[in-house]
Amino acid sequence: MPLLQVLGLWHPVRRICLSSADGKPAPVLPAAAREFLEAHNQARAAVGVAPLKWSEKLGNGTNRVVRFQRNKMGCQFANLTSGKYGANQLWGSGMAVTPRMAVDAWVKEKTFYNHADNSCAPNHICGVYKQVVWRKSLELGCAQATCVKQQVTLTVCFYDPPGNIIGESPY
Repeated sequence: MPLLQVLGLWHPVRRICLSSADGKPAPVLPAAAREFLEAHNQARAAVGVAPLKWSEKLGNGTNRVVRFQRNKMGCQFANLTSGKYGANQLWGSGMAVTPRMAVDAWVKEKTFYNHADNSCAPNHICGVYKQVVWRKSLELGCAQATCVKQQVTLTVCFYDPPGNIIGESPY
């Protein structure tokens, strides 16, 4: 039985071509990066927050984290508390987890978040949702690793600048 439960909705992935600061076309992002970025930016648009941009640096950092966790730590959650970036992670068992499914699981916490008083419903958490829509975060990088033997997928996303600061509203 899966530990991660998500809606069974299919969302088309559109090709995203970005421009660099000098106006030249940026390389086309890999499919997983586009899917992470699109899912995040849809959640952000729903609350009027500017879109994130993909960061190769953050993507490489999350890639190193998930590979280390897979290869050395048996796909356990990573300790991300001392990093300089905001971070979300998801551990999914018993099923393949797509980038969109991971982000949708974080965004699902929105149902427990009360923006009017910047609080979360009793006995619930909202921190990963708040990081997804944190208005001051500008860049995103994510990666996934699968531990075949344990049938586990670990997903990690980094955000820069970090968000989810206690006492501050995300948007």
